[in-house]
Amino acid sequence: MDGFSDLNLFALVARHRNLAAAARELGVTPPSISKRLAQLEQRLGVRLVNRTTRRVSLTAEGEIYLANGSRILDDLAELEQLVTQSRAEPAGLLRVNASFGFGRAHIAPAISRFSERFPSMKIQLHLTDRPVSLQEEGFDLGIRFGEVPDARINARLLLKNQRVVCASPAYVKRHGAPQMPHDLTRHACLVLRENESAYGTWHFSRGKKSETVKVDGPLSSNDGSAVLKWALDGRGVAVRSAWEIAGHLRRGELVPLLADWTLPNADIHAIYLERHRLSAKLRTFIEFLGDELRESVQAT
Repeated sequence: MDGFSDLNLFALVARHRNLAAAARELGVTPPSISKRLAQLEQRLGVRLVNRTTRRVSLTAEGEIYLANGSRILDDLAELEQLVTQSRAEPAGLLRVNASFGFGRAHIAPAISRFSERFPSMKIQLHLTDRPVSLQEEGFDLGIRFGEVPDARINARLLLKNQRVVCASPAYVKRHGAPQMPHDLTRHACLVLRENESAYGTWHFSRGKKSETVKVDGPLSSNDGSAVLKWALDGRGVAVRSAWEIAGHLRRGELVPLLADWTLPNADIHAIYLERHRLSAKLRTFIEFLGDELRESVQAT
């Protein structure tokens, strides 16, 4: 069993390429991780990692140990799943990544309710301002908007969602409503600066026709909540997700614009790396999250 423990530790260090990050995940000190690695290397009689002040890199022997060891860990996880698949309650750790806005508004509350129902589960939620690599950062699950970028990644639809061009009734009363996407060039548009996408470039389609508009305005931000607040204050035209503004639309605080045009897909997916049958804990969490999101967004 010490061999499996050492292999898990080595896989964790290889994933983070950083002793401090691995130590934080395990709740121990970096020197204890370094000592365990040294003992493993001494037992095997080879050097597995090259250490620097901040990072570690794998030696050729380390790459072999990781590649073959990962298969062993996968086989062990699958074996445990087969043995425990009839277990009534899922247990274990899940590391989840989501964006700040959606994570705060919907993922964190859903995790709270999940934890109440399944107290044997342990969830680590990490919110970021842009998507991260599940494999490189060691996440079990990511929440993503739009098309799944990589066909090799497993994805499950959690919630249908669309992006909406909107403004406050006061803004529309003062400046009128755009009739065609190109009309937006004459409006104060609230630009969201996020990820690596071209700032202020909005893509529209209607049937077989498509139109790309470069918009601009006096206000821009990398935070969607700030953009929404400005739109509610009547400062300009914004593009926001339906999940975020559904309540404001129902209450008449915002009005949809260019309703016969569509923007790029914004469906919400759970993405994960597990290659075979989903583990009970991941399958249960994904199903629970989908149910919770459909209910919470509709109630917004």
